[in-house]
Amino acid sequence: MAASRFEPGQVAVVTGAARGIGLGIARRLANEGLTVALLDRDGAALAEAVASLRQKDARALGVTVDLTDSAAVNQAMAEVAATAGRIDHLVNNAGAVRDMRFLKMRDEDWDLVVDTNLRSQFLCCRAVLPGMIERGHGRIVNISSRAWLGGFGQANYSAAKGGVVSLTRSLAIEFAAKGVTVNAIAPGIVDTPLFRDFAPDVQSRLQASVPVKRIGTADDIANAVVFFLDPQASYVTGQTLYVCGGRSLSSPSV
Repeated sequence: MAASRFEPGQVAVVTGAARGIGLGIARRLANEGLTVALLDRDGAALAEAVASLRQKDARALGVTVDLTDSAAVNQAMAEVAATAGRIDHLVNNAGAVRDMRFLKMRDEDWDLVVDTNLRSQFLCCRAVLPGMIERGHGRIVNISSRAWLGGFGQANYSAAKGGVVSLTRSLAIEFAAKGVTVNAIAPGIVDTPLFRDFAPDVQSRLQASVPVKRIGTADDIANAVVFFLDPQASYVTGQTLYVCGGRSLSSPSV
């Protein structure tokens, strides 16, 4: 395990951490010496993820929770604080995609995506901020998406991720004087199970559309998270960092 840049005893919560980007972030933060609480609605996958971290001597715990349920989120954060002692960092990563043309989009398609991607972040921020304010220190990183700029067939997802950017900016202003920074990361195309489900020709076409000519990894996102959590980034707040290989400069879609 690498020498930690963080004070001993600090605790990070990562949502949507059972797999993919969230698990990659959790692994990196554990490697940095933080105690990591993984939150996800998939209990079986979550248990497997926590076990994989503990096998490498990481301090990790898992809480199965519906992150769109206000009472459940409050209870989950209280459980983490009671077990680990505090919550210093929050990484809001949980997300869902249900792409389709706008006129075919049903109420439930809109609600699922907006609730999972935006409401969950509102609920989690609200649950952890009182403790951060009391200690005079906190770091929140909200995972948005390069798609907040707009994408064909992604009205629900783009709207939700745009909301994440606006939420981030508003919270940064409101809580800066309390010692809490709030920043966002906007990933582009990342190598996840969803990406691997695409046909090979689609994968190749997407990779070719990235200026750096490769697909992003969970580690790329985790590196950005660590930057925002690092004590040396204490003067950085309200920012959205694109981690997309330059695609935000060259492509009108995701």
